Amino acid sequence: MKRIGLLGGMSWESSIEYERIINTEVRRRLGGTHSGDLVVRSYDFAEIERLQEAGSWDEAGRLLAADARNLEAAGAEIIVLCTNTMHRVAETIESAIAGRFIHLADATAEAVTAAGIGRVALLGTRYTMEEAFYRDRLSAAGLDVRVPDEPDRTMVHDVIFEELVQGLVREESRARYLAAIDRLIADGAEGVIAGCTEIELLVRPEHVAVPYFPTTALHALAAVEAALG
Repeated sequence: MKRIGLLGGMSWESSIEYERIINTEVRRRLGGTHSGDLVVRSYDFAEIERLQEAGSWDEAGRLLAADARNLEAAGAEIIVLCTNTMHRVAETIESAIAGRFIHLADATAEAVTAAGIGRVALLGTRYTMEEAFYRDRLSAAGLDVRVPDEPDRTMVHDVIFEELVQGLVREESRARYLAAIDRLIADGAEGVIAGCTEIELLVRPEHVAVPYFPTTALHALAAVEAALG
């Protein structure tokens, strides 16, 4: 089994799901008392949020790249960045390490394509929905990516930062998300990507009428496949 290095804490509400999914899947596949071989760097998310809001992406990239190297120094052969939004600096991290970096958007695109879906809705932070770093990666895999119109886009972003990363899961927010998803489906979306790891705390597959792609689970399972494959 290869050792997995997790860059987490962005936020810890979803990062603990990475650990749970990885450990559960390793035990399922290997049996007995097996669990994942992990090293974790978990951040104070307030520091990362400050860099996001300031647009200090270069500084954030240097920080995460340095810590990815530290994870490698601790024996990690695979690096997993446990957040969609911070994949904005994925290239900086990937160029700084010797081992394998598993890109979250690639794992997601593979699952969407395998499901036979071409047009997909993307929910996430404003950075993920509006900027090119994530959408272009999905588009390069042949997907037609749709994001919510305003004011839905602002609502999706605000619920993430004002509620989900703080551990607040509210029924009224779930209803607002599902209404936004219904509008995207009416616009032709054949599936929905939960493009922020915290969204899976609010919206689950059984809530959605079309195929649902939870990026935390897809990314974590891709990490297990790399570690065991």
